[in-house]
Amino acid sequence: MRGGKYIAECDPTQETSKSLAEMMIGTNLTTPRHDDGSKRGPVRLKVHNLSLDSHEQFGIDLNLINFDVRGGEVMGIAGVAGNGQVELLEVLSGEMLCDEAEHLLLEGTPIGKLNPTERRELGIAFVPEDRLGHGSVPDMSLTDNAFLSSYGQKKLISNGLINHKKSTQYAEEIVAKFDVRTAGVTHTASSLSGGNLQKFIVGREMLQDPKLIIIAHPTWGVDAGAAAAIHQAIIDLAENGAAVLVVSQDLDELFAISNRIAVIAEGRLSVSRDIKEISIEQIGLLMGGTEGSGSQKEAQSVA
Repeated sequence: MRGGKYIAECDPTQETSKSLAEMMIGTNLTTPRHDDGSKRGPVRLKVHNLSLDSHEQFGIDLNLINFDVRGGEVMGIAGVAGNGQVELLEVLSGEMLCDEAEHLLLEGTPIGKLNPTERRELGIAFVPEDRLGHGSVPDMSLTDNAFLSSYGQKKLISNGLINHKKSTQYAEEIVAKFDVRTAGVTHTASSLSGGNLQKFIVGREMLQDPKLIIIAHPTWGVDAGAAAAIHQAIIDLAENGAAVLVVSQDLDELFAISNRIAVIAEGRLSVSRDIKEISIEQIGLLMGGTEGSGSQKEAQSVA
């Protein structure tokens, strides 16, 4: 079924995952077009010797995290849930502050003590894991949700007042470019399905043309067609010069879009490896912690 209508029937033993997905979404699926990473620019984000105690009772402490992300590339971080991803995302977004500002550098500028708003003003965008309540305010309209994280970059304030016309136009642009299925931008975030809300939040952050974007689980809960579109949008954003950091448990996703991959396990991050130099089996071993974290080697490699 598709859109409430009977479409077709088939023998699943005679079909592939791709052909079944194409029946479900009503269009052809395309594999994301990926460059070889040869156009990588200077380092945008550098994380240096980051250690941080979790504020959650059952959280994971971060231990000597070291990595960098360059303009023009997508870096993926893989890992089994509950190995420090939440804490790493919080410290990168500014929800948790570093002990020393120099643990995080954006184009050489220490940002470890800056709050989320100050980091956004420097050109950082962020797609959180929890889209309803963290990435959006459920009872606010799509227009207001578009405004919340974009008013600075998109200049949605005029003379100290919200420019409702520009905010509405921006929300409509997101809906159009990311195929968000909604009755209108005056409707609330909670009125959208999970997949459509995910597309809206991803689009809202990407259309700000960030220097650096940090994305947690970019295609969680979206259909195969939307996932392919989001993957291509991530790759296109990197090819236009942005630095992209993706945290995901989906290894197929990370291998489809990343130039480099590192693995987080028990609060430690492995050495990042070029996508052509590592296999899913090696990633699996690192996720299980059987090959060690490589934190000290990574520290030397990015020093």
